[in-house]
Formats: sequence, C-alpha cells, structure tokens
Amino acid sequence: MRSDVFETDGARLYHEVRGSGPPLLMISGAGGDAGYYSGVAEELADAFTVITYDRRGNSRSTGRCAEPMDLAQQAADARRLIESVAGGRALVFGNSGGAIIGLTLAALHPQVLTGLVAHEPPAVNVLPEGDPERGFFSNMAALYAESGAPAAGRRFARTTRGEGTYRWPDDLWERFLGNQDHLFGTEGPGFAAFHPDEAALKAAPFPIVLGAGACDRGAYYARPSAEIARRIGVPWAEFPGIHMEFLRDPATFAAALRALATQMLSREGQVPTEWVNGHTPGAEHAHGSREHRG
Repeated sequence: MRSDVFETDGARLYHEVRGSGPPLLMISGAGGDAGYYSGVAEELADAFTVITYDRRGNSRSTGRCAEPMDLAQQAADARRLIESVAGGRALVFGNSGGAIIGLTLAALHPQVLTGLVAHEPPAVNVLPEGDPERGFFSNMAALYAESGAPAAGRRFARTTRGEGTYRWPDDLWERFLGNQDHLFGTEGPGFAAFHPDEAALKAAPFPIVLGAGACDRGAYYARPSAEIARRIGVPWAEFPGIHMEFLRDPATFAAALRALATQMLSREGQVPTEWVNGHTPGAEHAHGSREHRG
C-alpha cells in the first residue's frame, strides 16, 4: 500500500493506492474514511489499481469548514484524484453517501469514468411522495441540533442494519468519532438535498450499475437504488450482506465486486493486459497464496 496527500482547491486529500491493473476509485459515505475499504482493496489489488481516500474534511484530509457540503465540490475532488492518480479515467465504486457523490461525478464529469457502481445511495428524494422515510435526513438534523453528535450517531447506527454485530478496526472507529460533527452538521444537508440528474445519467457513455445488499431489502438507504436504476434505464444488482458488508466481510464483498467490475470493464474493451498478453510473472506464487488462505 502506498499513501500520499493530494492538494486540491483548499484541501489536502489523504489517499491510498494498492495493486496494479485498471484503476478503481472507491468513494466512502458517512465518515468519508479510506479505512472502510482497506480489506476490499487488499483483496482486489491483484487485478486492479485500487484508490481509496479520506474525503474532504474527514479523518486525515483537510478542508473542513462550516459551510454545508457542496456535492459538486466532492465530485470535483474525485475527478482531480482520477486525473492525478489514476491516469485520467477510472471505474468508480461508491457506497451510501459515496454512491451519491459517484452519481454526481458521473453527471458532471463523465469524461473521467470508465464505469460506475452505486451501492445503496440514500437518495430519499426519489422515494414516493408521502413516504415517511423521505424525512430521514431532516429528522437526523433535528436530533443533532437538539442533542448533539453522540445521540445522532446512535440513531444513525440503529437505522443501519447489521451495525453492532461486528467490530470496526479501532483506528477507523476513532477517526469516525472525530468526524461525527462534520457528518451531521455539514455533510447531512448536501446528502438530504440530492436529486439525481436523470438526463445526464441516461446519456453517460459508460456502464452504470445500481445495487444494494441482500440483507437490506426495504431499507430507506437501499430502496432508492432500484428506483434510480429504473428511472435511468440501467442494470440493478444484488450484493451480498448489509450496508457495509465490505467492512464486515471484505473477502465476500470483494468477490462480488470483482466479478461485476471485470464484466463492466470488459464491455468497455478495457480487458486487463495480463489476460491479453499471457503469462504473468509470479502467478504461481499468487495462486499458492490464495490456496493457503483457503
């Protein structure tokens, strides 16, 4: 793993790069931390150049301010990372708020994407009129204003299936706690106001797949994925597990993402050169390592 800091528009973005092959940028949601994807990135590093980062204002990145989060700025950060670190184009995976940022990136900067996987974007504004879950973010904002970040964090965790059933890495948990005020006070309004640009997404010159976890059927943060897929006429895929299965069971989640990402890139004509040119040095050793892991 190689880590570095990238300077962009008033912020220094901490990022990590693993592996080699077609670039895969992974965008985090609430808490904006690269550490959510560490396990998945290690699993996929044999086939992809996996780029993860702490989003602006979160964890080891700078740029925190009192103004509400601007999704266009978040998309611009991702674009500049792709241009600087990924050679100009990348397949993008985003979970939760990261999926919202990915959809914004696809609409505003389509030239830097080879594809997009948007996993469980909590785009509550696409839910039917009168659906009580459309008010999730406004309810969270009211709770945060009244009782502060710890109360909002507990409520947030209770609404996310599977949380509390596994242990987060200690360093990730510590950084997340430091990001809570930024999440609920600054980032929440941006996610709450999101409406997908359906015309731009329909016109995207690359494959887009929406998806959600098998354990999240009916959840407010999973239901919008199917509705957005229907509206823009793209495939929808069921992933294994819960909202953050990539943290609970990175090997299982990576296997699903590997298959989908490989198919998407192959359709774009971007078959990894190792498969085109033949034998890859060290393949026997890698195969032995996988067998040893079981």
